[in-house]
Amino acid sequence: MAISFKGAQYPRSVILFAVFFYLRYPVSYRDLEEIMAERGVKVDHATLNRWVVKYAPLLAGRAQVCKRATAMSWRADETYIKVRGKWTYLYRAVDRDGQTVDFMLSERRDLPAAHRFFSKAIARNGTPERIVIDKSGANLAGLQAVNVILKFTGGGSMIEIRQVKYLNNILEQDHRFIKRITDPMMGFKALNSAVATLAGIEIAHMIRKGQFANENRSPFQVFAGLAE
Repeated sequence: MAISFKGAQYPRSVILFAVFFYLRYPVSYRDLEEIMAERGVKVDHATLNRWVVKYAPLLAGRAQVCKRATAMSWRADETYIKVRGKWTYLYRAVDRDGQTVDFMLSERRDLPAAHRFFSKAIARNGTPERIVIDKSGANLAGLQAVNVILKFTGGGSMIEIRQVKYLNNILEQDHRFIKRITDPMMGFKALNSAVATLAGIEIAHMIRKGQFANENRSPFQVFAGLAE
């Protein structure tokens, strides 16, 4: 079912363009307000923020369904995101080819958070053959907990866990795109807006990496197609 834009005071194409531009490029809401004005669209920065928080999670949900299947070998790690002046943890996983598997923002970096992230990623993408992590004890314990569940529920073969830091270089490089977009934002004021915005940024990054069938469409056309 297509995402509804009913009740919006602006055309769907305008809303999607503004949301995509904010998620894809390192601009502030006030910068985007000026950019939209130059294109003949008068919209204030608060409205732009509401659009991103409302529509980015909806588009992210569609993206998880539409993206290409990922490889069965993953790399998982966290990067830091500031929310309300405090550091939070963006759990991320990519496959051996650098394709995004999944992501999750957490206020804590501990066993419950790691277990929640791996369970979420597996539920959406299937059980991988192996996952490479760094020396994080929480991530190791989280994956071991997942393996216990797989063993006793017959939910699939147990996951091979490898703790080799240098093998995660591909993920460290991948973090850089996310940070390049979030750094100009100077942190988020609320967790819900951070979750929504980061979900959208991850979509833009996935499009950039060619994780959707593009059929010779531009990145914006691929993004807008997720709303159909």
